[in-house]
Amino acid sequence: MEDDTAAWRRQRSDALAARAAALDRKREAETAQARKLLAEFVDELVRLGIPPSRLRARVPERRVTYRTGISGWYLRRNRSLGVDVHGAFYVLDTPWSLRSRLFGADVSPSDPPLTVGAGARDGESMPLARLLQLRLEEIRDEQRNT
Repeated sequence: MEDDTAAWRRQRSDALAARAAALDRKREAETAQARKLLAEFVDELVRLGIPPSRLRARVPERRVTYRTGISGWYLRRNRSLGVDVHGAFYVLDTPWSLRSRLFGADVSPSDPPLTVGAGARDGESMPLARLLQLRLEEIRDEQRNT
């Protein structure tokens, strides 16, 4: 009986490890695909001559923004997401902090998702490719009107 229990536990552990490895591979593949989309987006902005600007981190509930050391472009109108000149993806929402208010916010790049806002309220999630397409259209429209 002890051998059966140990074998079952080992088998179960192996199955869980295999599933976790498969999920990691899937996540890595999606991240690589999203990074490629962001790199193409940045290349297109450079081709269009759209200069990067200094991105600001925001504290949504206080309507406050902080300086960052990131040069790039915003991906959403509400300025909650950005991409830097190297194609790194940033979530620009940050908690309120006196240190950030005085010295600027430290924002680290995140792994880009293929679906932005997944798990958010209805209507707030969107495929990254579609978001980038819409943002490029907005930028082109702004150029035409200027």
